[in-house]
Formats: sequence, structure tokens, C-alpha cells
Amino acid sequence: MQNDAGEFVDLYVPRKCSASNRIIGAKDHASIQMNVAEVDKVTGRFNGQFKTYAICGAIRRMVSVLGLAHLGGL
Repeated sequence: MQNDAGEFVDLYVPRKCSASNRIIGAKDHASIQMNVAEVDKVTGRFNGQFKTYAICGAIRRMVSVLGLAHLGGL
């Protein structure tokens, strides 16, 4: 949670699944977090930026991770 000044006041901010927006619990050992590099469309080189995906275990069992990246525009 944030206060009026925009500062975080919670000690713990849980991760949320990028696909289902569910909270990823501490006991979800099948969850992953991955950084996918963004590349320049002309040169094909890494431009220093990346997108971070946090996927919970239930979504990993249902869907391909590459399919989620494809839906994300990569």
C-alpha cells in the first residue's frame, strides 16, 4: 500500500501472477519469475531493457510459457 506521498508503507509486497493476477504464495514452489530481453527490431541487438514475468504454478501447468510471452507482444 502507498501513502499520500507515494511511498510504500508495507513491509512485504507479494508477487502477483502476470497471467491471472493471483497472488503467488510462499509455498508455490512451481512458480517462476523470468526476465525476457527486448531487442532492437532493426539490428536484433539487446537494447538494455527487459520485461519481467511472474507465473504461478497453476498457470504453468495449464499454458505454455512461450505462449504467454507471445500474448505479451514479444
